[in-house]
Amino acid sequence: MIFLTVIQGFLNSLDIWGVCYILLLAVFLGIEIISHVPAILHTPLMSGANAIHGVVIVGSIIVMGHTAPDNYPALVLGFIAVVLGTLNVVGGFVVTNRMLQMFKKKK
Repeated sequence: MIFLTVIQGFLNSLDIWGVCYILLLAVFLGIEIISHVPAILHTPLMSGANAIHGVVIVGSIIVMGHTAPDNYPALVLGFIAVVLGTLNVVGGFVVTNRMLQMFKKKK
């Protein structure tokens, strides 16, 4: 709990430039990491990302459940986030399944 309090205090102290700086660093770090992944590892990494995204969807449903019932913009954005996240997970599993089918021996 102390760790969460420290993080919350840090995030509250950021201004818009601090948030933009962190976002820019995250984008460059993500591009750098993804560009060095060999093609043979793409399928296992995609499966892991889909599993993590499934946990994110469950978390977003829980957070949306704690939103006030009269806060319509938050509920609509939460619903859109859950729908798009679900489409991302389903699409990722379909792509992963198709890639794995390419490696099966034909009878």
